[in-house]
Amino acid sequence: MSRRALRRLRGEQRGQEPLGPGALQFVLHDDDDVEEEGPKRGPGGRRPRGPGKEGVRVNNRFELINIEDLEEAPGVNGDRTDCLLIDAAASGNKRRAQRGHSESKKDGDVTDAAVPPEQSNTSGKLRKKKRKQKNKKNAAGESSENGLEDIDRILERIEDASGSSRPGPPPLSAKKHVLYVEHRHLNPDTELKRYFGARAVLGEQRPRQRQRVYPKCTWLTTPKSAWPRYTKPGLSMRLLESRKGRSAFAFEHSEEYQQTQHRFLAAVESMEPNNMVVLLQTSPYHVDSLLQLSDACRFQEDQEMARDLVERALYSMECAFHPLFSLTSGTCRLDYRRPENRSFYLALYKQMSFLEKRGCPRTALEYCKLILSLEPDEDPLCMLLLLDHLALRARSYEYLIRLFQEWEAHRNLSQLPNFAFSVPLAYFLLSQQADLPDQELSSAKEKASLLIQQALIMFPGVLMPLLEYCSVRPDATVAAHRFFGPDAEISQPPALSQLVSLYLGRSHFLWKEPATMSWLEENVHEVLQAVDAGDPAVEACENRRKVLYQRAPRNIHRHVVLSEIKEAIAALPPDVSTQSVLGYDPLPPLDTIYSYVRPERLSPVSHGNTIALFFRSLLPNYTVEGERPEDGGAGGPHLDQGLNRLMLALRDMMANFHFHDLEVPHEDHLEGDEWD
Repeated sequence: MSRRALRRLRGEQRGQEPLGPGALQFVLHDDDDVEEEGPKRGPGGRRPRGPGKEGVRVNNRFELINIEDLEEAPGVNGDRTDCLLIDAAASGNKRRAQRGHSESKKDGDVTDAAVPPEQSNTSGKLRKKKRKQKNKKNAAGESSENGLEDIDRILERIEDASGSSRPGPPPLSAKKHVLYVEHRHLNPDTELKRYFGARAVLGEQRPRQRQRVYPKCTWLTTPKSAWPRYTKPGLSMRLLESRKGRSAFAFEHSEEYQQTQHRFLAAVESMEPNNMVVLLQTSPYHVDSLLQLSDACRFQEDQEMARDLVERALYSMECAFHPLFSLTSGTCRLDYRRPENRSFYLALYKQMSFLEKRGCPRTALEYCKLILSLEPDEDPLCMLLLLDHLALRARSYEYLIRLFQEWEAHRNLSQLPNFAFSVPLAYFLLSQQADLPDQELSSAKEKASLLIQQALIMFPGVLMPLLEYCSVRPDATVAAHRFFGPDAEISQPPALSQLVSLYLGRSHFLWKEPATMSWLEENVHEVLQAVDAGDPAVEACENRRKVLYQRAPRNIHRHVVLSEIKEAIAALPPDVSTQSVLGYDPLPPLDTIYSYVRPERLSPVSHGNTIALFFRSLLPNYTVEGERPEDGGAGGPHLDQGLNRLMLALRDMMANFHFHDLEVPHEDHLEGDEWD
């Protein structure tokens, strides 16, 4: 048995045995790996083998593993690593057997004789095996590189075919739903990083603390350290039904949350914002209180605080999500008729408005798609009147065109003025991209010209106000023609005038580019030629306008109220403009589904005199004793209309009521008067 094996059995290692008298003599033994002169390392960090050396000896107790092969082998594939370990173990066993055989013959003496032929054959086989492994590795690397190059070529061909190399977000896959929402686009920092860089966006943010204060990670908002510590306010979500791949959910209020909701309604009736602040001190995550106080801050020009309150409301509602509720799938539904669900709609809409004003149209577009996906058939906030505007601002022309192509058949999007003008504008802007083939450029421009001519024939009352918004004076031919004259705008039905005012007040600046205006001018002259030629489509569109746009539905009125566009609000019908609009629930649906009712309130007569009751009746939310707004009262809608007329008359009377100062008699008259 060799001395190396004996040392291993005794548990000793090299360099730990006591030094003897001849320990410092430089005698080369069989188990020494040190040469007198430090040999130079060959390529790959290996020592060149001398004529008297057997092989690589590693001074560790795991000698059977070939370290050089392990370092050279890639560690990604487990099969490759196992093969190397097996080969290294086999080669180690052979070397140890040869070493033991030679040591038993020579009994530990070191000689400089030539290496035996068996050992040389073994080392030659090892070299050949290593060369084969290197060749295999090089071949695999070359094949992988060639495969990657082939994949790159395929991707380039796909991009060239689909045109995804254009600026802006890539086109959506056909497998994804048109209302599919991407998580990364719900974060405004993603868009801001693309505009200004990560250092400018994240430079002022503090590093995250190690202790997690908040219970979960959220997608809609990022919790802030300045917020109150989150405790469950009693808000939850339940699954109502799941049918045909769609799931219906609903928010629920616990008894404690219901009591907070009743206190919130009382604070709203008091018309005192300080009462809302006191309520939020006890219930810091009550959603309706946060939204109402956000509106108050916005009216006072405190935009930062208003946005912070909306984000806190979104965080409170996201923490209450059902485990199966998904923001991105486009298959989860929330019924707007339930008052508990309306807060989520309004919070998303307010957050979307803040993002648009902040300069993040791509993120705002994602929020718009999210709101529309919650109830796409009814569309309670009428997001289709806003989606095209955000898509154009975000330069998502492909998405807008795809939505129009898929929904035109069953939703008649071309009958909305905003889609009738935005889709051809998207085609035209798409044709202005320099990296498109000439054939696609020409086809996109032809499609844009065809659609804009149809839009001008269907909605002739849009042209002159649009030119006025853009500060462009039309030429004499257009201004003098009866088709685009003042009669076109005056003869519009009221509902159509409201839609046109909403579109022009929001999207008129998208038409101010000189190239866009010259393209519009060309198509206006084409339309005038068709009108003069007696095209039957002109008369058909006129008849269609008279039939379709008699009265706008309630969701359009709700959208106009939320948009706060002055031109559109001025076009609201009188029965809507005279109603009291509550910020936390604007124009609630007439078929509301109540899960709980508010307890009866005490009559104001028992708590005040006649004068106080009179001034209280001037409030927009005043109701007659014993009646509830949701029940309609004993008199129904006629009584509500009578109360509205009475309130309007009282307000006019109070506005025109003036106190006249009595003439004070002069002192000389007082002195001259005599008492009888």
